[in-house]
Amino acid sequence: MGVAAAVNRGVGADRVRRVALVGNPNVGKSVLFNALTGAYVTVSNYPGTSVEVSHGSVTIAGVACEIIDTPGMYALLPITEEERVARELLLKDPPDLVIHVLDARNLERMLSMTIQLIEAGLPTLLVVNIMDEAERMGITVATELLQQRLGIPVIAAATARKRGLAEIRRAIVAYERPNCPLFNYSPRLDQDIAAVAGLLRGEYHISAKAVALLLLQGDDEVAALVAASEADNWEKIARTVKNKRFERRESFNVDLSMERKNVVSALLDGVLVLPEKRRVTLGERLSTLAVRPLTGVPLLLVILYFGLYKFVGDFGAGTLVDFFENQLIEAYFNPFAIQLVKAVIPWEIFQELFVGEYGIITLGLRYAVGIILPIVATFFLFFSVLEDSGYFPRLALLVDRLFKKIGLTGRAVIPMVLGFGCDTMATMVTRTLETVRERILATLLLALAIPCSAQLGVILALLSKVPGALLVWSLCLLLIFLVVGFLAARLLPGETPMFYMELPPMRLPQLSNILTKTYTRMQWYFLEILPLFVFASVLLWLGKITGFFEKAVNGLSPLMAALGLPPEVAVAFIFGFFRRDYGAAGLYDLQTKGGLDPRQLTVAAVTLTLFIPCIAQFLVMKKERGWKVATLIGVFVSLLAFGSGWLLNQTLLLTGWL
Repeated sequence: MGVAAAVNRGVGADRVRRVALVGNPNVGKSVLFNALTGAYVTVSNYPGTSVEVSHGSVTIAGVACEIIDTPGMYALLPITEEERVARELLLKDPPDLVIHVLDARNLERMLSMTIQLIEAGLPTLLVVNIMDEAERMGITVATELLQQRLGIPVIAAATARKRGLAEIRRAIVAYERPNCPLFNYSPRLDQDIAAVAGLLRGEYHISAKAVALLLLQGDDEVAALVAASEADNWEKIARTVKNKRFERRESFNVDLSMERKNVVSALLDGVLVLPEKRRVTLGERLSTLAVRPLTGVPLLLVILYFGLYKFVGDFGAGTLVDFFENQLIEAYFNPFAIQLVKAVIPWEIFQELFVGEYGIITLGLRYAVGIILPIVATFFLFFSVLEDSGYFPRLALLVDRLFKKIGLTGRAVIPMVLGFGCDTMATMVTRTLETVRERILATLLLALAIPCSAQLGVILALLSKVPGALLVWSLCLLLIFLVVGFLAARLLPGETPMFYMELPPMRLPQLSNILTKTYTRMQWYFLEILPLFVFASVLLWLGKITGFFEKAVNGLSPLMAALGLPPEVAVAFIFGFFRRDYGAAGLYDLQTKGGLDPRQLTVAAVTLTLFIPCIAQFLVMKKERGWKVATLIGVFVSLLAFGSGWLLNQTLLLTGWL
């Protein structure tokens, strides 16, 4: 059996060339994807899964190409759902070209997957990435010699520095399927592979050798595929596979791994040259400091202080909000809008819809543009700097031990940190966690104790004016986060999985990357929140003219009284139901009018931060976790929020703090 025609098909001028980027996580696939595609990107769930796959369109030298950024994978034999999706793309609908991106610093470990792609008969182009960091460490890679030995094109690149991009584009267009060499293993292993491959009669998108290897490794999905394709011949194939695995006493995977390691060593002989004395770069020194608790925790506190508190809270929620809201919107835009609406619309009731107390323009747009936009922009700028520097994987390693206490691994740090930007987006990112148990735990903690950037920025700006209030608020949230996580981890069945993460190099962030990432996230966020703010304003207007809004405020007044808060704070909680940042903006309005003392402000901030997830986050929770889990989380979070607010108020009254 040969490789199916789908892999060998030619690409005519009128057909789009499909190019898949594959490789380990954190090797620069997404950087290459963004460099090739620019803004022409769509993101969708892979059918039957919750894993997202990015597709981009680009024309290179007159050839239309579809670039596919696959989830990270370590081998053709999948373990996680992300790896399974990446393998499905190659197995069931192979692209015209597979670009394998690997890290030059870990060439020996990652080249094994290149061998698997070539063995599978897939049209492969190898990109040896992060060459700049490898060269700083004194590592040299003879890519021309490696190309001769592999029989496929090999390109040295540093995609974050734009190095090698022109060569990659040319290779995509000019790629012609080469005659790749056969990689031989020990005689015994080759005989085992041949015994299984010789029985295969069906047509597959990968070679018979690759199918046989996956069967011998115990791949259930490939076994089901072969069983469906081979019909009457399947029993004989299954018996042969079982016998071969039994002969090795279930050690086939280990034996194969060692033999592939020997093949890689032979390929790299004279190709990979390591320095006699390894050079330690500045990036590596910073990396070491970032992952050690003794130095990593102070470094994290410094980043949080200058990044979140000073840049997002002080500059974003203070300086920029004051400029946008007071000096632009309140001074110029709103008076003009009020005058225009009253001149165009003669009915007062409809004037209220646009420029009234809860008007679309005077409240909805003012909150969205004047208060929320500056804070979100500064947060995403800060987030993009950290992301492009390579700090997040180090943070994941730093908090892994603590996160294991609450049933998570260091991998969960990404959705948690992203939650400080937008909990809705972060809830979607929880799908990258390995187990359902981890996803539920992360979703619960995001809904409970992680404030989004706009809410966080407003609260930082409010509480920083009150000595001790910010400390009380921070300690309350941290304590609730840890206690609830600790208890939930013990109540939910299942075990915490092993944690493993590739470490990209730490480097100076690139301005172009920062601006591109910030713009993309800002565009997504603003397109999401603006319609919700308009929708909320319309509902509040309807609530006002029907009297329902006043009744809702009155209905919440006893609850506000139990928390030691004035009835007017109920408005912020009603706003918070639409969006958490909307509620924070309502609290901001109330405080600027002098409506709360320090104790009340702290209690309101803690309760509102813990309060029920906003509509957008709840709908995403329902989509990701189902109605039952989303509803249970919503009810639990609401009860805990008001319970914690009551307890905090009583504690502050008894102790006289604040």
